[in-house]
Amino acid sequence: MTASKGKAPIFCEKYCPVCRAARAGNGIGKALQNLELKIVGKNGCIWGKARTEYYGVTPDKPIQNKAYRF
Repeated sequence: MTASKGKAPIFCEKYCPVCRAARAGNGIGKALQNLELKIVGKNGCIWGKARTEYYGVTPDKPIQNKAYRF
């Protein structure tokens, strides 16, 4: 599902091993995510794009307000 359908991008936020590791500060995760963002674009994969549309932050940034809209 995309963010335009009103569904939260749960995969990027909770399950993606690259994005979760990068946001947690893991060096390997950050390197992989930076590579992905350079290849695919500023929003990354389709789940990263959905996360950007839904939360307003790119996949490499933590969500400021932890009140999730599920």
